[in-house]
Amino acid sequence: MTILLFAFRLLATLAILGATIWAAGLLIFRLPGATGTVAAIGFGIAGLAGAIGLWSGAARLPLSFAVLFLGLLGWWNTLLPSHERNWIPEIARLPTMTQQGDTLTVSNLRNFRWRTNDDFDERWETRSYELGKIQGVDLYLSHWSGEAIAHLLVSFTFADRLPLSFSVEIRREHGEEYSALAGFFRSYEMAYVAADERDVVGVRSHPRKEDVRLFRLAASPAQARDLLLAYAADVNLLAREPRWYNTLMTNCTTMVFQLVRRIAPGWAFSVPLDPRVLLSGYLPGYLQQIGAVRTDIPLPELVRLSRIGERARAISLDDPDFSNKIREGVPTARP
Repeated sequence: MTILLFAFRLLATLAILGATIWAAGLLIFRLPGATGTVAAIGFGIAGLAGAIGLWSGAARLPLSFAVLFLGLLGWWNTLLPSHERNWIPEIARLPTMTQQGDTLTVSNLRNFRWRTNDDFDERWETRSYELGKIQGVDLYLSHWSGEAIAHLLVSFTFADRLPLSFSVEIRREHGEEYSALAGFFRSYEMAYVAADERDVVGVRSHPRKEDVRLFRLAASPAQARDLLLAYAADVNLLAREPRWYNTLMTNCTTMVFQLVRRIAPGWAFSVPLDPRVLLSGYLPGYLQQIGAVRTDIPLPELVRLSRIGERARAISLDDPDFSNKIREGVPTARP
């Protein structure tokens, strides 16, 4: 066996095994119950046979696997996202945004009052914001599963209005539970939530008792305005065209960086690929490295000062000054 033939067979074997693992996950998460498990086992056997065929010279085995895999890809491409499902209340409506002159109007802004995860007052509002009054942009990380994983929220502050917050979330149906693995296989649609901080931050700090951290970003008003308008464009695009959520590529963190990339020429820093963008719990170290947060404070101290969960839980979610109070003592990176 020549070195080239050996290398080809090795690469082809790795490709078959990778395709088999992906296909097994797709079948498990997209077919109901035992049907998915049985189909995944069958596909695993076909993948193993295809790999053996590469080395035994039985060409029909890898060719048969290739045909089977192409058929599965054809089915994969028929899985289309939709806005018409039986959604849970908190993501039942998608926001839309319109601009007239310097005024930005947000419809379907969520302003729930949460007592528990399942007990809340449902309120949807329309609010207007003057773009000339924007002051900056802040970032929340809500740690719910250890230090490495956190949910990211972006909040725009204004001189004369309560902050406007955005969250990228899975759009769950009634009876549907979240699984990070299922999120790789077109199991959930993506949703934007535009909200009052007493809602979208409060639900994490109060009933869920997550470790919420606030970081004030070094974005000028002009940069914050650019980012907000990028949000508005994508919010409206999603309202028109449903989109799949993806655990790795289209999630609460990567979507923010995709929006920043669109306006990157106007920012003081670039947005390179970095593992901390994916492991969002470690994002503060990356933000400090690129100068997006305070750089004159050691990272451990900056993280300590960012923890607002306990302080937030001492404030009523009906307090109109909630947003100002949770920012007390948090270092600002803006003049």
